[in-house]
Amino acid sequence: MQIFVNEFVSGGGCLNRPFPKSLLREGEAMLAALVEDLGAVNGWEVTILRDARLAPLGRHRLCEIRVDCPERSWIEFDRLAAVADWTIVIAPEFDGHLLERCRRVVAAGGRLLGPEPSFVELASDKQRTVEHLAAAGVPVAAGRLLHGGDPLPADFPYPAVLKPRFGAGSLGLTLVNSARHTVRYDAAETQWRLESFRAGTAASVALLCGPGRQVPLTPCRQHLSEDGRLAYLGGSLPLADGLAARATRLARRAMATLPGATGYVGVDLVLGEAPEGSEDVVIEINPRLTTSYVGLRRAAQSNLAAALLAVRRGRDVELSFSKQPLQFDPDGRVYR
Repeated sequence: MQIFVNEFVSGGGCLNRPFPKSLLREGEAMLAALVEDLGAVNGWEVTILRDARLAPLGRHRLCEIRVDCPERSWIEFDRLAAVADWTIVIAPEFDGHLLERCRRVVAAGGRLLGPEPSFVELASDKQRTVEHLAAAGVPVAAGRLLHGGDPLPADFPYPAVLKPRFGAGSLGLTLVNSARHTVRYDAAETQWRLESFRAGTAASVALLCGPGRQVPLTPCRQHLSEDGRLAYLGGSLPLADGLAARATRLARRAMATLPGATGYVGVDLVLGEAPEGSEDVVIEINPRLTTSYVGLRRAAQSNLAAALLAVRRGRDVELSFSKQPLQFDPDGRVYR
């Protein structure tokens, strides 16, 4: 049985173009953790594409195909997606990178071990996602759509967060204190979401999804920079029991409005100060593997990739996680 894992950046997706180094580090961390876990599942062979400029991962039972140009990368991508039993795509949502690759897997006759294109299309659009959740009665942060160069609205409740409508990895985020704040829009982004800043605990809940089942993993705290950029610095777990229960409950509520989810999905939240959870909100949905995987796999008391495969194939799993505190960073390092 064969699994094809395509990590966009290290798999040749950024050949002949500049790309944020932070995404390469996060992508490498997720890829290394996932292929190690998949390689430990009996009977499975794991294949990846690898940018020829990068050092081999050199993991046990891993087949690495080196690519040195975009054309070669696409040819191998389509071939492997067609022959593999499952394909996992790890890619950023912006510029349609994730959606394009998921569509190509389906077009090649392959099967995604992750969300289907329709789910990816919705969740990649932060504005549409929030509108969808709000219409279903799920609490979200208030916001509105802006275009690059638009002045900040005077009638909006500040402080606020300005973010690309299609973004990933906390890139392009800015904390805005008032309408007089000087904003330098990135020319590469044409649409932005201005979102009310919600004080509280930034958290994430990952879920393993398959036919008729969604299995939430233990929630993680998110660590963000305090320099006004809200850069992602990693996470930690476990959350206190009360916060964890609230995070899981709200993540389940959000996912219940999004039919057809499969594979690994992350829900980002802010848990407010009200102990009953009345101030908790969903921030966004990540339709792909997230960096939290590197911490969750270390806390899991069984192979998390094997559980992902089982749930995606419609099987029930029982998961337990260590209560021992641990912290992980975007480079994949884990500290206890």
